[in-house]
Amino acid sequence: MALAKMSVAEVEQFLRDEFPQAFSGDDITIESADGQTCLLRQRYSERMLRPGGTVSGPTLMALADFAMYVVLLSAIGPIGLAVTTNLNINFLRKGQPGQDVLAEARLLKLGKRLAVGEVNLLSGTSPDPIAHVTSTYSIPNV
Repeated sequence: MALAKMSVAEVEQFLRDEFPQAFSGDDITIESADGQTCLLRQRYSERMLRPGGTVSGPTLMALADFAMYVVLLSAIGPIGLAVTTNLNINFLRKGQPGQDVLAEARLLKLGKRLAVGEVNLLSGTSPDPIAHVTSTYSIPNV
C-alpha cells in the first residue's frame, strides 16, 4: 500500500468541513492515521451505555465505521463520497462503563473501487477486544 495521502491534521480538517455531523464535538479524537492503520479514541460518556451498564452496540458500530472511513481517507485522500457497503461486527465481551473506547483500524486490501479492512475495538487499557469488525468501502470514480 502507498504512503498516507492525508495527515491526521488534514483528515481532521476535512471531516470538520465536510462531515461535521460526525466530527464536530470533542468526543472522538484521531490519535494516528498513516494510510494503512489508524487509532481513534471515543471518550467515555454515559450516552454510550445501554440498559445494564454496558457500551451499546450502536456506539461500537458507529466508532468502527468512522475508524474505517478515517483510515481510508488517510490512504486515498479527500474523497468524501467513499461509502460503507458492508460492515460485520462480532461482539466479544462487555465494554466497561467509565472507560474510553479505542478503535484500531487497518486496511487489508485497497483497490481502485473497493477497500476492505478490519477494526478491533478495545475498552480502556485492556488488550482484549470487546468487538471485532470487518468492513468494505466503495470508492467512487474520481
